[in-house]
Amino acid sequence: MTDEPHAADVAFIRALAELLHENDLTELRVKREYGEDDSLDVKVSREKPAAVAAPAPAPAPAAPAPAAQPAATAAPAANEDPANLPGAVTSPMVGTAYLSPEPGTAAFVKVGDPVSEGQTLMIVEAMKTMNHIPAPASGTVKRILVEDGAPVEFGAPLMIVE
Repeated sequence: MTDEPHAADVAFIRALAELLHENDLTELRVKREYGEDDSLDVKVSREKPAAVAAPAPAPAPAAPAPAAQPAATAAPAANEDPANLPGAVTSPMVGTAYLSPEPGTAAFVKVGDPVSEGQTLMIVEAMKTMNHIPAPASGTVKRILVEDGAPVEFGAPLMIVE
């Protein structure tokens, strides 16, 4: 691209920044080709405020409030972070959690199942790679903290095995 900026390019970049803000995106990448040896590569990005990510766990404690939920499993979730519980199995990566090996098949484990060390508890898909999550120790599945197909973050609690 030539060294002097085109007024249209500046307007284009401003429009991308507005799209980023209006749609609550963190990054946009665009490449415009003008002809031979003349192009514009634009990357517009921003950091999400930390406060945006924090409210996500808040709805989970609110769900156990109705009397219809079993009090024994709801009480620990409301009082403490499941990731800090003994026997917590956390996600080693960002990805999508799957409780069964294939859609429509039985889950690897369910609450109450005995498991042995190294047994596959679930899969976390990251970048089209299926990563088996093994049981860190032998025990019993006490709680499953994610839904099938749910996105998970690094360090997010997936399951409690005691």
